[in-house]
Amino acid sequence: MARCEQTLFNAPGEALALTDAARLFLQAEKETQKLQCPGFEEHLQAATNCYSFAIKVYIELNQPVMAASLCLELGNALKEMNKPGEASVYYQRAAELQSQVPIECLLSLGKVATCKIITRDYDGALAVFTEIQLLAQEKGLQLPGASAPVGAFVDIIARCEVSRVLLLMLLQPPPQKLLPEHAQTLEKYDWESFDSHSQVNYLPENVFLLLQSVVMACQEKDLESLKVLQVELWPLLTPEQNHLLHLVLQEVMAPSGRGV
Repeated sequence: MARCEQTLFNAPGEALALTDAARLFLQAEKETQKLQCPGFEEHLQAATNCYSFAIKVYIELNQPVMAASLCLELGNALKEMNKPGEASVYYQRAAELQSQVPIECLLSLGKVATCKIITRDYDGALAVFTEIQLLAQEKGLQLPGASAPVGAFVDIIARCEVSRVLLLMLLQPPPQKLLPEHAQTLEKYDWESFDSHSQVNYLPENVFLLLQSVVMACQEKDLESLKVLQVELWPLLTPEQNHLLHLVLQEVMAPSGRGV
């Protein structure tokens, strides 16, 4: 059908047929995996090819939002099939196509960061969260009459701040390798900083103080304090952030070698 639509120069019909084909191939792959049949994932490859062609057609039609939605659809399917590395590529592509829709772009980048964490690419996750936070601050200030980010932008900035601090505690980069933007983040959680919560007023004060205590406990390798803080932070963090905090505890328990 897609080839016929292409011959008729009906690009919207071609994109629709390619999308339908991609979903059918994807359904076939899921059924094969459910039955635990041996194979070479040929249905998944066919689905990926169809999605890619449909995305290309929508880009040529100057419909980036439709192209981005297909990137997200394929990314979600790949992640569900335990292929986060491949999924992150399509989430990244979706974010690039959503450059004119800031919130959607930031949410897609958040999915990229999640995939990086799943694949244990913690340096990559830290870089993505830093990019998201900077973009959210920039786009949030572009709102009419805004002197500071508001609404969903604040929620995204807060999520990134917590995740970045936890990733820095997990990675523990030496001072000489600490990037300026990461050094500035950690400075805000220094106990000697004067009224440092005013610099991160997008976080509730109790979360900020607990996070400040986590930084201090990690610097002192105080495992018992970290365990107490984990209990207090658990209901305040997302599942992903709680996973990172658990990895931080493992790292402190195994300081001689990577415990993650």
